[in-house]
Amino acid sequence: MKFCWVTLNVHDMEKSLAFYRDIVGLPLNREFSPAPGDRIAFLGSGDTEVELIHNAKNQPASFSQNISLGFKVDSLETTMEMLKKHGIPVAAGPFQPNPHVRFFYVLDPNGLRVQFVQDVQ
Repeated sequence: MKFCWVTLNVHDMEKSLAFYRDIVGLPLNREFSPAPGDRIAFLGSGDTEVELIHNAKNQPASFSQNISLGFKVDSLETTMEMLKKHGIPVAAGPFQPNPHVRFFYVLDPNGLRVQFVQDVQ
């Protein structure tokens, strides 16, 4: 069995695409509209993707604060500075639970916690 994607039902497709494509850095692989008012986009590199779904008829979904998506970065400081320039505040952290990893959280445009993780050498 292989993990292929995580699906997010989003409030605003343009804001979500901008966040995951321009801020997180995931390439847009494909986007389509299966029906009027529906948009689906797949982003990512490698074997696992983020699927964004927007349906104009559905109520916006809410996310549990017990769920997060994690993305590795080379430098927490550089990432925090880039996020600050885009007006995205750090929601929690940075934390260093052990000598080998540091991380912090931001909220995506839908309120989902996104974790940026740096391996410490």
